Amino acid sequence: MFDITRFGNAGLLWLLLLLLPLVGYYVYRILQGGASIQVSSVSALEGTRKSFRYYLRHVPFVLRCLAYALLIVALARPQSTEYGSSSRTEGIDIVLVVDISTSMLARDFTPDRISAAREVASKFIVDRQNDRIGIVVFAGESYTQCPVTTDKRTLLNLMAQVKCGIVDDGTAIGNGLATGINRLRESDAASQVIILLTDGVNNTGQIAPMTAAEIARTMGIKVYTVGVGTNGMAPTPAYNMWGETVFVPAPVEIDEDMLTEIADMTGGKYYRATDNNSLEAIYDEINQLETSSVETSDYTRYHERYAPFVLFALGLILLEFIVARVLIRRIP
Repeated sequence: MFDITRFGNAGLLWLLLLLLPLVGYYVYRILQGGASIQVSSVSALEGTRKSFRYYLRHVPFVLRCLAYALLIVALARPQSTEYGSSSRTEGIDIVLVVDISTSMLARDFTPDRISAAREVASKFIVDRQNDRIGIVVFAGESYTQCPVTTDKRTLLNLMAQVKCGIVDDGTAIGNGLATGINRLRESDAASQVIILLTDGVNNTGQIAPMTAAEIARTMGIKVYTVGVGTNGMAPTPAYNMWGETVFVPAPVEIDEDMLTEIADMTGGKYYRATDNNSLEAIYDEINQLETSSVETSDYTRYHERYAPFVLFALGLILLEFIVARVLIRRIP
């Protein structure tokens, strides 16, 4: 009753002005005096205390006027206003396919390629609030680190566990891409994307990279490919004669032609990352290219608030009847 912001029929409030002539006529009658009885003398009544009915004689009229005013307000349809907005988000299903072969331990990135890839991918996951994301890793074979999910905490925890040396070594790019495609096979998202990150040349696996790319194109999956490695030589892990890991300069070999062809075939794009900053810039660009669709609509709702005014008016009418017919007895 106290949160009124507008009236549906505000013009009816002018009817409140009718109270002015009613009050004027009532005052006029009081000043003129009411019914009278002729008596020889009123001296015997002088000094008599006035009863409570004397003080209540104007209450019925006041109650009637208040009830009339409340009914007019109710007819004017008092309303409260609710403002809000609704949004519909259409997210993207994304699978991050990450190379975890031992060459990803090369230290042309800080501290190495695999650590830089984890850090940048984690930032990418945090930025994609409306999307489902999955993680696939591959070396000599591939497996799913995390199926597509919106649980960002789980994704970040599992991304932190991505490391080299947990599967047979090698670079099975075709297997990694095929596993990523399989994770999106039952996706009903309007857009499906794979980000394939590798630092080498396909040298093992049961599925050829271009065969996997054909499957991705058939399924409408867009593949962004990222080649990781500096130009020229990079400190690459190797084992010495005592079985210890050492870092020796080795040429960086990335099959850029194949990665470019995969990206072009599926509607994606090929990128080359030569250091941490360029890798982060690549993910930022992909983040801008693949935006989720968010539709927002504002609305205003009006809620009718006339009921309390009607109930209060009826209560005043009942109270007027009680005061006039029970507490105050009038002479006809």
